[in-house]
Amino acid sequence: MAPKYKLVYYDSKGRGELARLLFAAAEVEYEDYRFKEEDWPKLKGDTPFGQVPVLEVDGKPLAQSNAIARYLAREFGLAGKTAWDQAQVDMIVETMQDMGNPVIPIWLCKNEEEKAKLTKTYAEETLPRYMEALQKILVANTEGKGFFVGDEMTLADLALFASFDWFEAGAKNPLEKFPKLQEFKDRIASCPKIAAWLEKRPKTEF
Repeated sequence: MAPKYKLVYYDSKGRGELARLLFAAAEVEYEDYRFKEEDWPKLKGDTPFGQVPVLEVDGKPLAQSNAIARYLAREFGLAGKTAWDQAQVDMIVETMQDMGNPVIPIWLCKNEEEKAKLTKTYAEETLPRYMEALQKILVANTEGKGFFVGDEMTLADLALFASFDWFEAGAKNPLEKFPKLQEFKDRIASCPKIAAWLEKRPKTEF
């Protein structure tokens, strides 16, 4: 009997969207439980670490977005075919954390002058350095015409695709100088299963 999945997260993309993309890619049914900011205090005590996302599998909770993503990827055959492939997938997933985390202080900064400085550093130094490295990795695999690891979509591809929203929150046109990454983004978005999810998912600012 197939497991019963329930994903608990805010009514936004954020750190919950990668799991949703994995469900979409695998065409596996789940309950997409979304809540408003004002409802969080009532739910917080029921989560393992007082944070979301949380994935419930037959009622058992699993926290931490990357742990959830890796679990689902293994269950759905999207984790990589070999131990080396899986390590390469993990490398990309961890890099998304390094690239996305600097956006948080930009969002939280109340001082406009300091916020402008943080944004400039991220947009002109931090993000391009990682983008250049990612584009090289992509090109090294099937000349950049396919996926990041192997010849099929994996968690690595979906992790980067989900992260583009984060990057765009910290920099204008982050893919402008990286055409292979732009092509990659368009390619993933046009995959029928992903395109269907993008069309039907709730419209949220982030």
